[in-house]
Amino acid sequence: MHVYRDIQNLPFIENAVITIGTFDGVHLGHQKIIDQLKKEAQRIGGQTVIVTFYPHPRKIVHKEQAPLMLLTTLSEKLHLLESYGIDHVVVVPFNEGFAEQTAASYVEDFLVSKLHPRVVIIGYDHKFGKDRKGDYTTLEHYGKLHGFSVIEIPEKVLNEVTVSSTAIRAAVKAGEVKTALSLMGHPYALSGHVEKGNQLGRTIGYPTANIHEPEPDKLLPAFGIYAVQVRMESGDVLDGMLSIGIRPTIGESPMTIEVNIFDFNQDIYGQHLSVLFIERLRDELKFDGLEPLKAALGRDELNTKEALSRYKKQRGSGL
Repeated sequence: MHVYRDIQNLPFIENAVITIGTFDGVHLGHQKIIDQLKKEAQRIGGQTVIVTFYPHPRKIVHKEQAPLMLLTTLSEKLHLLESYGIDHVVVVPFNEGFAEQTAASYVEDFLVSKLHPRVVIIGYDHKFGKDRKGDYTTLEHYGKLHGFSVIEIPEKVLNEVTVSSTAIRAAVKAGEVKTALSLMGHPYALSGHVEKGNQLGRTIGYPTANIHEPEPDKLLPAFGIYAVQVRMESGDVLDGMLSIGIRPTIGESPMTIEVNIFDFNQDIYGQHLSVLFIERLRDELKFDGLEPLKAALGRDELNTKEALSRYKKQRGSGL
C-alpha cells in the first residue's frame, strides 16, 4: 500500500476509485465501504484510493467541543487499511486553510487536479467545502465536466457506520473489548514504545514491558487486566496479559500500561509494540502484599491462555 502525505506532489493514479472519510477504527461498517470500493476498482480495472485526514477534522472545525477520543491513531489506521487490501491512502494535513476552501475549490483544486478520479464513492449525506455547501449534486456536476462518475453509499450503510463507532467507543471505555472486537472485525489495538519501569514484575516472576502512553486523543480501555496479543516490531505476534491502571497494591502511581509477554525475555526497550485486546479478565484490585498479587497473576495467566485459545479457535473457524 502506498501512503502519501504531501498533497502537492501526488503521483498520477490510473483509474483511481476514491472514497473520502476519517475511517476511525476501520470497523465492520467501514469495511462495507471498502468492499464496495474494491469491487468498483475491480470492475473498471482501477486502483483503490482512500482519502483521510490528520488531524481529525473535528479538532480544527469544532475546537470548542470536547475532544473526540479516537479508536485508531494514524499509524494504526494505516496498518488496518493495508490489511484490508487498499492500494493507496492520501493523508490530507487538515488545517484551517483546507477547511476554508469553497466546495468548487475543493473539487477543482484538490479532488480533480491532485487525484484525477475515475470514480468517487461518497455517502448520501457527504458534505464538503466551506460551510459544508458541497454535496453529491455538486460532485455530479463536476463529474460531468471532468469525466468521473459518482456513486452514493446508501443511508443504511452509513447509519451502521455511525452506530458502530458510537457503540465501539462505549464498549472500549467500559473495558468490553470482546464487544468491540465483534463490532470492529478485528481486536482493538493500542500502540506505543517500550520504556523502563520500576522492574517490580521481574522480582515476582512476571516481567513486563511498560508501554509509553499513546497519543492523548487515543481512547484507552477501562482499568483492568486483559488477555492480549502483542505485535512486535519484527511482525511476530505473541501472547500475553496486560494491566492498565495505577498499581494500587504497591501504592497508587500514575496510570501505567504494562504487558507481560509469555515465554519471552528479550530486551525490547525503545521498540514500538501494538497490543491487541482480546478479552477483559478482571478489574484492577488492591492486594495485601506481593505474594497475593503473585498468586492472582498466576490465575490471570491461566485465564489469559484459555481466553486466547478460545479466540484462536473462533478465528480459525471463521466466527
